[in-house]
Amino acid sequence: FDAAAAQTDTFTSKPTNDELLKLYGLFKQGTVGDVNTERPGMMDFKGKAKWDAWKAKEGTSKEDAQAQYIALVAELK
Repeated sequence: FDAAAAQTDTFTSKPTNDELLKLYGLFKQGTVGDVNTERPGMMDFKGKAKWDAWKAKEGTSKEDAQAQYIALVAELK
C-alpha cells in the first residue's frame, strides 16, 4: 500500500479529477477508516469534493480500501 502511494507521483499521464478523488477517498479510508470529521463549509468546493469521495467509501474495511487503492494505482500507471 505504501509503495502504491509513492507511485502516484510517477504516473505517466495526469489522472482525471474523478480518478484523483477516488484515489483520495480510498487512501483516507485505507489509512484512517470511516469519515471522522464534519463536511467542509459551502465555499470550500475542493474540501467538500474530497470529503464526499472519502464518505463514499464509508463502511469499506481498511484492508479492502487499500486493496482497491493498489489496484487503481496499477490501472492508472
